[in-house]
Amino acid sequence: MKAYIKAISYYLPELRMTNELLVSDFPEWSVEKVATKVGIEERRIAGKDEFVSDMAVKAGQALMVEYNIDPGQIDFVLLCTQSPDYVLPTTACIVQDKLGIPTNAGAIDFNLGCSGFVYGLAFAKGLIAGGIAKNILLITAETYSKYIHPKDKGNRTIFGDAAAATLISTEGFAEIMDFELGTDGSGAENLIVRNGGARHPYNPEKVVSITDGDIVSPDCLYMNGSEIFNFTLDAVPKLVKATLAKNNLAMDDISLFVFHQANQYMLNFLRKKIGISEDKFYLFLKAVGNTVSSTIPIALKEAVNEKRLAGEQQKVILAGFGVGYSWGGCVLNFV
Repeated sequence: MKAYIKAISYYLPELRMTNELLVSDFPEWSVEKVATKVGIEERRIAGKDEFVSDMAVKAGQALMVEYNIDPGQIDFVLLCTQSPDYVLPTTACIVQDKLGIPTNAGAIDFNLGCSGFVYGLAFAKGLIAGGIAKNILLITAETYSKYIHPKDKGNRTIFGDAAAATLISTEGFAEIMDFELGTDGSGAENLIVRNGGARHPYNPEKVVSITDGDIVSPDCLYMNGSEIFNFTLDAVPKLVKATLAKNNLAMDDISLFVFHQANQYMLNFLRKKIGISEDKFYLFLKAVGNTVSSTIPIALKEAVNEKRLAGEQQKVILAGFGVGYSWGGCVLNFV
């Protein structure tokens, strides 16, 4: 049985962290430098008492209102997050209850970052193909801001909080085609929150200032930017090539490329390396930042709103990549 994206909505927290506010904490930077380097002018930050389940519910409610979806039609909830409300119970169970989704629906969390939306599409397609579910609510929700040290200017510049809700069903506006997925856990140390799990419980330690002025704390998000950049430049061109091959397509067959919105510098470097023309490469991060697993559904939603994908039989490549290391690509065929 075929699987389709039927609807997408998203939620952004109210707090706007503009570049002007950000550079007030880091006077050695300028508004222009931040905007030019990462292509982000503001990012949304979850409130002190706002957590993943809260944002996930708001994204789900927005979806149901915008598309007149009855929660009783949902028979599975997939929730992608790396910042769940609790170690247990599963955040998806909390979301199921708050959204009024029936108790005979399945619900599960999966822990994945910037490739999470593509993996979620793969899981949803498998549930439909296996006859397990017909209407899957895929929610991506992240509050990385709660794990970023206030003096870590690099990560504070890039990441924003958000949640997106996508309905995958047996009918819709874009058929989900074949996938290319990959993993290399040898890069796990390069994007990590070391403390807080069973191996390294939360235990505040002295922060260490590194050469470029960023802050490293085992209780906070650490990103080795140069290693992540090198991984991306190696993995993503191969991912695009393999995804095209899986779907028996050539570059010219693709109407739009929607990548994980990491930062503008990295994306433009990738675009040029792969040989994608600017008119086929979609960017949407200026007003939201890098929202981790939600960047692709947010960008896809905006591309549809802008009529960038208005015609039938247009094909889109989605490519997610990052923490893990993990990567995933697929093709959407608009119908």
